[in-house]
Amino acid sequence: MDEDRNQTRARDKDEETTQQRAAILGIPYLDTRQIESTLPLIKDVLDVDIMHRNRILPLVAGGDSAAWQFGITTQSPQSAMKELREKYTALAQNVQFFLISQSGYRALMLRYDPPVQVTYDDITIANDGDSETIEQVSKTLNSVGSDEVFDYLLDQADRLGASDIHIENQREHIRIRMRIDGALHPVATLESDRYRVILGALASRANVSTASTEPQSGHMQKEITREGATHLLNMRIELVPTMYGQDAVIRLFNYDESMLNLDRLGIDTDERAAIDEIVSHPRGMVLMVGPTGSGKSTTLYSMINQLNSPDRKIIALEDPVEFGVTGVSQIPVDTTGGQSFADYLRSVLRLDPDIVMVGEIRDADTARTAIQASITGHLVLSTFHANNTAAAFSRMIDLIGVNPIFSTAIRLLVAQRLVRRLDDTTKEAYEPDDATKQWIRDQLANLPEHVKKPDLENIKLYKPVKSEASPFGYSGRVVIMEQMVVGEEVQKFLRGDIAEVDAGSIEKAARAGGMVTLMERGLLAVLRGDTTLEEINRVI
Repeated sequence: MDEDRNQTRARDKDEETTQQRAAILGIPYLDTRQIESTLPLIKDVLDVDIMHRNRILPLVAGGDSAAWQFGITTQSPQSAMKELREKYTALAQNVQFFLISQSGYRALMLRYDPPVQVTYDDITIANDGDSETIEQVSKTLNSVGSDEVFDYLLDQADRLGASDIHIENQREHIRIRMRIDGALHPVATLESDRYRVILGALASRANVSTASTEPQSGHMQKEITREGATHLLNMRIELVPTMYGQDAVIRLFNYDESMLNLDRLGIDTDERAAIDEIVSHPRGMVLMVGPTGSGKSTTLYSMINQLNSPDRKIIALEDPVEFGVTGVSQIPVDTTGGQSFADYLRSVLRLDPDIVMVGEIRDADTARTAIQASITGHLVLSTFHANNTAAAFSRMIDLIGVNPIFSTAIRLLVAQRLVRRLDDTTKEAYEPDDATKQWIRDQLANLPEHVKKPDLENIKLYKPVKSEASPFGYSGRVVIMEQMVVGEEVQKFLRGDIAEVDAGSIEKAARAGGMVTLMERGLLAVLRGDTTLEEINRVI
């Protein structure tokens, strides 16, 4: 009821403004509300595309004694009106123009050019060398209505479970690729005018500029409805100017708060025990390490969800906010304006939080502020860019310096990767060659005592088998995790007890304390049949 009242009020305002404009221009004004559903349509006078382009439509057909009447809007060009006058003057006939509102124009155009209900085929991901599928998807995307193509692309990416959409300008066309289960797959090639439509939609929804010569970041959300269920799709937009235009990467976060759960991440028992120990005594610092798309944020949020309770104050500083979590005070941090996470962190520490999440530690100021917070009773969770835990610890020492006071601050570092999981219903076992077997034995020769040893005498690996349900033989992804629990031997590097501080020495000390490396965790997953050796080599 309120919506109808608001629409009526908006239409009244539109008509009032149009009437005032008509008086100023000296053009007769026409309120079309009484005739929008009954006016006889005059066909074959103006092409529909001309009516759209010039925002002019015929109202009454004229003749020898009656004038031709046309509805125009404030956006109708004078040149189009001049052409019509000249055309009918040459035929010794009269023309009259009436100023109508934009609302009236749209209502009448819906009758002249009713929307066609079209059902487009779902996007299918092409196999290697399958150009026919790419051609078919390209044809579909190039035919989707201009006002639908962007939403169609997002809906299809969500349906396929894509984590990213890559839109790339080539010399003669636009390439669309989607990252599914961590691997990029070509989807389609688009005509340039299609990309302009997509870029225009991005600009209006994510608040970015189509004309910028600088890299840009944006954020947007969209509700996706599928099979009667609705979920919220969060998107981070990255634009960068290239030789042929602005390339875009749309990162998709299929938001479902119930998925942010440590139990659903498939973490090994001994790795989970280290995380549970942190969660049970929330203090100190936890660093998540890994490249973009390795699942760092999901793991951190899952830890926060486990810590989330009415008796704790949790504040998250993020650039941008990727997941909305009930009960957590989430603060978007805009670092493009010159401020850093450290500036915001100093402010939120005055709000008496128990737990603070810092989106990313990028500089020495943020690192020192976060460390200082972690030694005063707070639990600080953050991400850090490094290849593995030893490299992260070494780089952290570079940022904050050797300091005995900080030695007990960092409690846990976790380096994480995501690899594609084999489809258990189609995977096929095989025996690798002798060189591969020996390489695996060498890599796993120094596993810590607490890790269950695999059978290295009878090594059996698995390979993906494609099927209709699994076009690539994989289904979902599995977490590969390297955990460095910072014990006495590793703390010595931060205290200054050991003069030579480098990633190799730190890793050696952590290994002596029982750390299992990313490569070892990956190979154990391979031997369990969770993934393939090729995936481990690709990702790790």
